[in-house]
Amino acid sequence: MRKLLVVLTALLALSLTAAAQDYKKAQIFGGYSYFRLDTQGTDSEANFHGWNAELQGNINEALGIVADFSGHYKSQDILGADVDSNVHNFLFGPRVTFRTERFSPFVHALFGVARSKASALNFDVTDTNFAMALGGGIDYDVSENFAIRLAKADYLYVRGEDDGNSDNFRFSTGVVFRF
Repeated sequence: MRKLLVVLTALLALSLTAAAQDYKKAQIFGGYSYFRLDTQGTDSEANFHGWNAELQGNINEALGIVADFSGHYKSQDILGADVDSNVHNFLFGPRVTFRTERFSPFVHALFGVARSKASALNFDVTDTNFAMALGGGIDYDVSENFAIRLAKADYLYVRGEDDGNSDNFRFSTGVVFRF
């Protein structure tokens, strides 16, 4: 009877260990990104297009740590001058994922910096400020190692100088590779 109890306890411990490892340890995301920039105090907003990439390490099935990078670009003619603008975000933080059989919805809070640059007539203006993204999204799991990110939407706050804060919107979609 004692041997049976030891064997059952060992099998239970091994099955719990196997169940605890039934998730991918990391994932990489890459895709298209749309960025709606609040132009700080004016009535206009600017639409930027670009890319979004992420590296996520999973602590367990639900909790991961994310490194999120994005670049958004816009060219326009302002009073006869070509103006090239870009915004790059470098954000890090926790993500909670609710995994189901086919869908993986998630929420996150990411913190870091936003770097913006505008160039015209051989003159550049660059600014780097604190940034924060609060949002989430949903992945459609095509297979164990591949998913399609149907949508990721973020409220992206950027703290500016002299109360020049901006409340922005970012939307991304693309592919996810898990390993």
